[in-house]
Amino acid sequence: MANSWKYKYGDNEIVVKNKGFNGEELYVNGELQDKIPVGGMYASRLFGKLESGEEIKVSVGGFLKMQCCLFIDNKLQSE
Repeated sequence: MANSWKYKYGDNEIVVKNKGFNGEELYVNGELQDKIPVGGMYASRLFGKLESGEEIKVSVGGFLKMQCCLFIDNKLQSE
């Protein structure tokens, strides 16, 4: 089961792709910043950074339905 989430943060586009058992990827403005090659059973964590220096942390997981939580500088932006 594959899922994709898109977020806008200022002028930045953040895209998270969950490819099921084929892993997860984090893109910031079209640039791959983190990748987990094999999907986890329940949860994964991806990390990146904006050009401004702000840290990105993404939590992807779920059991019956995959969910994505985006944190920028440790502040929840979206669930």
